[in-house]
Amino acid sequence: MTEATQKPDVPENIVLVGFMGSGKSTVGRLLARRLRFRFLDTDKLVEERAHLRISEIFEKHGEADFRGRETAALTSLCGIRQHIIATGGGIVTVPENIPLLRSLGLVVLLTAEPDEIYRRVSRNSERPLLQVEDPRRRVLDLMASRLPSYEAAAHFRLDSTRLQHVDVTEKIVEEAHRFFHWPQSMRA
Repeated sequence: MTEATQKPDVPENIVLVGFMGSGKSTVGRLLARRLRFRFLDTDKLVEERAHLRISEIFEKHGEADFRGRETAALTSLCGIRQHIIATGGGIVTVPENIPLLRSLGLVVLLTAEPDEIYRRVSRNSERPLLQVEDPRRRVLDLMASRLPSYEAAAHFRLDSTRLQHVDVTEKIVEEAHRFFHWPQSMRA
């Protein structure tokens, strides 16, 4: 866990980044309820705007097209306040997204051990990047290649491997209080 320090121009949003299966959407919804913020999922924004599921975008238009749509969705969020934003696992693969993510709020990197990630994602056959002969090897390779970009984007890192979602949520809330210098009265 690294401790975050606030940049004065960062809005009060929490942005969750991390590999698929790290818990971004589930924890994001819990955080939104806990803080009374709105919840946004960049994957859902892309699907709504494209009128296609992500797997269909990959199939019909390819990964590069999806990444462009993902960056456009992220850019459209500039100026929002009091949101929890769950991002797609590959959002950091586009270098221009890293400063964009950091400008949106406190960026929290959710991680988990590779075997745990594989256990979580192997249950979902809809993940386009895992439609390969050896999906476990693909998970390990993608995690390793993306880690430096995740770390460049993040203000704070949290390993969720052995934590319940509610515990992850509370640790992020604690960090948000430090990062945004929220008063004690907001801790309840």
